[in-house]
Amino acid sequence: MALVLENPFPKSLSKTGPTKFSDDGKLLELVVKEGYGVKGMVDSGIAELPQRYIHPPHERIVRKEAIDALCYLAKPIDLSKLGREGGEEVARALCESAEKLGFFQVVNHGVPFELLESMKCATKRFFEMPVEKKAMYLRGKTPCPNVFYGTSFAPDKEVCLEWKDYLSMIYMNDEEALKYWPEQCRDVSLEYLKKCKAMISGILKGLLEGLGVGLEEGALEAYMEAKAVNLNYYPPCPNPELTVGVGRHSDLAALTVLLQDEIGGLYVKVDKGWIEISPVPGALVINVGDTLEILSNGRYKSAEHRVMASGSKERVSIPIFVSPRPHTMIGPLPGLVEDGKAVYGRLLFGEYMANYFGAGHQGKSSLDFARI
Repeated sequence: MALVLENPFPKSLSKTGPTKFSDDGKLLELVVKEGYGVKGMVDSGIAELPQRYIHPPHERIVRKEAIDALCYLAKPIDLSKLGREGGEEVARALCESAEKLGFFQVVNHGVPFELLESMKCATKRFFEMPVEKKAMYLRGKTPCPNVFYGTSFAPDKEVCLEWKDYLSMIYMNDEEALKYWPEQCRDVSLEYLKKCKAMISGILKGLLEGLGVGLEEGALEAYMEAKAVNLNYYPPCPNPELTVGVGRHSDLAALTVLLQDEIGGLYVKVDKGWIEISPVPGALVINVGDTLEILSNGRYKSAEHRVMASGSKERVSIPIFVSPRPHTMIGPLPGLVEDGKAVYGRLLFGEYMANYFGAGHQGKSSLDFARI
């Protein structure tokens, strides 16, 4: 039976039976360059995974092979006393989690539950738009280079593509955001970013002070000056066991604040395998990024992680990436290497960023660029 229900792909791709793709070039043209994304494939009635999305067996995620997270992941950290009287215990818990795993969950963080739910709804609202409206934000077409829509991580550099579409909104100021961020998610994303600011500052301040060295004036602000809100959308996949939502990587940022939905699928590498960071209602996931590992001279861990593709339901996640500006110098903080060895050198964050985005996801090997 031919596909007739509003197939978003060109009519030439409609055929008897479910949609399939055998032309890799045409697939990339439609999915990447024309902006149909992974969602466009799913909406076309795709029956099986295109070859370009099939990952080698050693890169695939097998949920039943995940190990128990209880030995590695601390219980959610209550931030209600952070920065207040009695907050020393909270700061100590943050530092211990950053040293041990590099991932932890936080509650009583000051961001209303209703706002978290609104962010998930806004994400779905954007990706449910017609292709031509989303394609307005493709790189090279977007009216603002700080707002862009895409798919996978680096399609022109990856051998295997990731089962994910995304919208990235880099915050510069309110004026630019109000003018250029998509109206389907603009207001709620701005509110969410602002509500997270105090929490982000408190966590990063606690972690940096926990290193036991003095901070130069303005250092805290410099390391969290740049913020980007990403809306990630993972459509249902016909063969989720053959692909990944996001491949193995560590984050570029100093900190990542992640809002995930109830579907789950976030996995973190530990010494004996992979653990899942299962969703906790109302909690936010915080993870150390490469920048903070460099600043701490390796004391805090930028953990390798990846995301599983979902087979039956759509999944959304919303990370806020907290970073320095490209002109900011990063390296081990003064005082951390006086009696020891420097693991990382000093370099401009912009240099590290250019190297990071110069290839597909590659586990934690991106840190080798800064390693001495």
